Amino acid sequence: MKKTLAMLLALVMVLSMAACGGSSTTTNTTTATTTDNNNSASNTTQSSTNTASTPASTEAADGGNGSDVNAAELVSPAFIDPLTQWSAYDELIAQIKSETDFTRRTELMHQAEDILMATNCVIPIYYYNDIYMQKDYVDGIYSNPFATKFFMFSKMNNGSDTLRLQLASEPDYLDPALNSSVDGACLAANSFSGLYTYDASGKTVPACATGYETSADGLTYTVTLRDGLKWSDGSDLTAADFEYAWKRASADETAADYAYMFSGFEGYPNDLAVTALDDTTLQFTLIAPCAYMEDLMAFPTFYPVKQSAVESYADWQTSPGGWCTEAGFVSNGAYVCTGWNHAVSMTYEKNPYWFDADKVTVEKLEYMLSADDTAIFAAYNAGNLDFCDTVPTDEIANLLANNNSEFHIVDELGTYYVAFNCKSAIFNGKTPEQATLMRQAFSLLIDRDYICDNIGQTGQVAANSFIPLGMADGNGGVFKSDPKDGYFDAYGINDAYDETVTLARSLLTTAGYEFDDNGMLSDSTPIQLTYITNPTSGHIAIAESIQQDLAVVGIDLSIEQQDWNVFLEERKAGNFDFAREGWIADFNDPINMLEMWTTVSGNNDCQFGR
Repeated sequence: MKKTLAMLLALVMVLSMAACGGSSTTTNTTTATTTDNNNSASNTTQSSTNTASTPASTEAADGGNGSDVNAAELVSPAFIDPLTQWSAYDELIAQIKSETDFTRRTELMHQAEDILMATNCVIPIYYYNDIYMQKDYVDGIYSNPFATKFFMFSKMNNGSDTLRLQLASEPDYLDPALNSSVDGACLAANSFSGLYTYDASGKTVPACATGYETSADGLTYTVTLRDGLKWSDGSDLTAADFEYAWKRASADETAADYAYMFSGFEGYPNDLAVTALDDTTLQFTLIAPCAYMEDLMAFPTFYPVKQSAVESYADWQTSPGGWCTEAGFVSNGAYVCTGWNHAVSMTYEKNPYWFDADKVTVEKLEYMLSADDTAIFAAYNAGNLDFCDTVPTDEIANLLANNNSEFHIVDELGTYYVAFNCKSAIFNGKTPEQATLMRQAFSLLIDRDYICDNIGQTGQVAANSFIPLGMADGNGGVFKSDPKDGYFDAYGINDAYDETVTLARSLLTTAGYEFDDNGMLSDSTPIQLTYITNPTSGHIAIAESIQQDLAVVGIDLSIEQQDWNVFLEERKAGNFDFAREGWIADFNDPINMLEMWTTVSGNNDCQFGR
């Protein structure tokens, strides 16, 4: 790494001298169709590091007019303007979704990640694992690799028929079409049932369906439903309910964050090719074969909702999730919500009409709604909770040291990251190239090793790409298996501190900032911004760590803690500069990590293309 940084130092010095000599401005207009076509992540993703450069001192890079030239020279070859050129990314995702050559599809997904990472708006911190506490008298709870937890087959060996648990604070949405949070997916998975679900080994298995057949070209699916399916109010549930729910979730008027998951269907978004042929037969048609169709049929956005229940809400057309904002709403899963004391607790009781009700032995789920991990941990230790989905950061070391059998660590497919709003006022007056170099400088200064070892503490791996380690590539292989492959050296700030900080300063200088003799940002060109996060001890500790890392060069980062639902809405609306983020995959294919960044996606918090 030190040798590489020394070479980069020399490169920037040469470019800076050329810029001072009055070189003409060049603009990088690389589009999705002209990005590097190499197959491997290590080949296609190094542009962000190898084309970035570092002057030997903060005076080496030209901070005046010549800095435009430097910025254009230093960005990744995959870079496109995330505001005005993002349609190229949208077109690439559409191409991936329709590509029938799976080898070519994998290549295109590497190109898409190159473009995403070249913006430097998405800054990966570490690859996720999941931690939770579970009493030793509880058995049968399981989780899939996408952090959805299933409680319907839990067993209480202490004689109780009630499971007391904590997942998160007040849920944003319980409507499965509108939910986009992990805790909301857990609630949905235990109160609704899709055509497919996951078993304890993480494999997809039939739920409301018994199976399906596909046409010879792999595009048309004919799914057979179980006989005698019921809603929680005892009324019949048929294939027509799935047709209604899927068309509703896909339609523009519903504005579901996950509507894009139907983009592989013919007729998306407003004329979806899904039809109930009869009460127990559902047929739908895709635009290209889909290797993860069972995962989609198991995902909450594809769960059924009852039309009469949805449309009984007075303002259902303008508030599509309003029908399930109080207890008693109709569902079709193992449990039904029977009590809801907002911001305090929820109660779910066994649904006798669920098709597998005879296997459910826990009669009641009592949820504590809280984001205060200290209070949650105290309630668990006092015997008031049987399961909790969070642990205070300062308790993890003791739990590990004592080999506490109730403390569980499970693998997940996902990435903890921080993100910039590409429309933030902090980039006003900067060219797109200067803005991305600013963000790259921020990324270089973050000590991921400290965050993993001292805050995460459970074996997290420092991340240098958005798509996580171990994710399948959709073509029988693994998209990325070596943590050294990626877009930058995740340990550069640890292994080559002085050189890395110098590189960050030079990138900021190239973006038009000035530094004083102490290497701190000049009073004439300050950087002040706000970082938003929800208030749990781990997230706050990470925010404070990043705050200290950025202060090394004089960046003034303020931390704003927001309640969970406010936090979700502010990110979605783009009302932030810099934010805590995390994405756990919905299924094991990179497209899930890439299609969320299209212009129209409800999960595009960075505001690309807007």
